[in-house]
Amino acid sequence: MLLAQGFTPVITPVLVRSEIITGAWGGAELDEHQVYRIAGEDLALIGTSEQALAGMYKEETLDEAQLPLRLAGISWCFRREAGSYGKDVRGIYRVHQFDKLEMFSFTLPDASWKEHEYLVSLHERLLQQLGLHHRVVAVCGGDTSAPSAKTYDVETWMPARGEYGETSSISNCTDFQARRLGIRVRRAKGTAYAHTLNGTAMATSRALVAALENYQQQDGTIRVPDALVPYMNGMKVITPAR
Repeated sequence: MLLAQGFTPVITPVLVRSEIITGAWGGAELDEHQVYRIAGEDLALIGTSEQALAGMYKEETLDEAQLPLRLAGISWCFRREAGSYGKDVRGIYRVHQFDKLEMFSFTLPDASWKEHEYLVSLHERLLQQLGLHHRVVAVCGGDTSAPSAKTYDVETWMPARGEYGETSSISNCTDFQARRLGIRVRRAKGTAYAHTLNGTAMATSRALVAALENYQQQDGTIRVPDALVPYMNGMKVITPAR
């Protein structure tokens, strides 16, 4: 679906310099409560391909005609999750390593708010194709990350939790990342800092939680969502191993 919408797929590196991570996520130093750092090297494992995608155009000036520049980052993600506790650390809802498809946009400053709503609509469309009930929540300012001017969480119904669980976080970072990474756009009246946006298209482990729980049948088998049958070699039912 993202390819049909003009996104360019990018398999990002999982090791980047610390300045790329701090440029994208803020702070003067790496937050080692969350990031796996490589001892003896100025390298760390990415927490999301957002970091590597933001760093792709570090210290570059984009042409206005290139925007919006939409990338689909495909990567493993690594997070220490230090301090996490309770039910979220059991199972596969919150894990240290997971794969993810990330949406990332570079836009003109006056186009980023419209792009933000567009990215949310794409994730909703994916969930609708899977037949999963969800809701969109505007995150209060005190709970947003440092780079984000506005964040939406998309939460999907998870029966075992008895509540909605976050499956995507979609943020408009306006010019925060662009200023820190030196990413500008050349316009008729001079240059300006680009705006950047990011959002999960699909985080496999959490999407899997929602799909397995919502499609489990009385006998314990899992009905494959219709949209996924063509990608499962025609399999319509999964029988768990005994």
